[in-house]
Amino acid sequence: MSIELLKETKEKMLKAEQAFQRELGTIRAGRANPALLDRIQIIYYGAPTPLNQIAQISIPEARVLMITPFDKTVLKDIEKVLMQSDIGINPNNDGNVIRLVIPQLTEDRRKELAKQVGKEAENSKVSVRNIRREAIDELKKSEKNKELTSDDVHSYEEDIQKLTDESIKNVDAIASEKEKELLDV
Repeated sequence: MSIELLKETKEKMLKAEQAFQRELGTIRAGRANPALLDRIQIIYYGAPTPLNQIAQISIPEARVLMITPFDKTVLKDIEKVLMQSDIGINPNNDGNVIRLVIPQLTEDRRKELAKQVGKEAENSKVSVRNIRREAIDELKKSEKNKELTSDDVHSYEEDIQKLTDESIKNVDAIASEKEKELLDV
C-alpha cells in the first residue's frame, strides 16, 4: 500500500509541476509563443472549440503569431474572441490570416510579470505541500489501522519529504528560468 502511495504522491507532484509550467506558458515574455493562445476558445458550430483545433498557429517572426483558420468563415469570430480575451494584443486581420504582433515589454512590465511568476511558483509549492500532507495523513491512517508500524510510517514520511523537496526544487528551477527569460532584454 505505501509503495503505491509513494508512486501516487510522486505522480501528483509531477502533475502540479506540469500545471505550473502550462500556467507560465500563458505569461507572455515579449516573444511569440503559441501557448499564449491555449485558453482561447471559439464557438464553432455551437460548441466551444480550442483555437488550435480550428486554426493553424505559426510563428513567422520572433514577435509575431500568425493564425490561419482551416475554415475562412470563422476568421471574424476568431478576431472578435481575441479582442475580448485577456491577452492584451490587438489582432490584425487581412482577410486570410490574423497576425498578433507581440509588443516589446517595458522594464516595469517585465518586473510585474516576474512577480506574477513568483506568485504562481508559490501557489505550485503550496499545492505540492498539500499533496505531501495528504500522503502523510494517509500513512497515519494506515498506522492507526495497524497496517503499518510506526517505524515504517517514519521511513515513508522521510521518502515523501524527499519527493516534496525535489518537486519544490523543480518548481524553483522552472520559475527562475522563466524570470530570466522575462528579465532578459
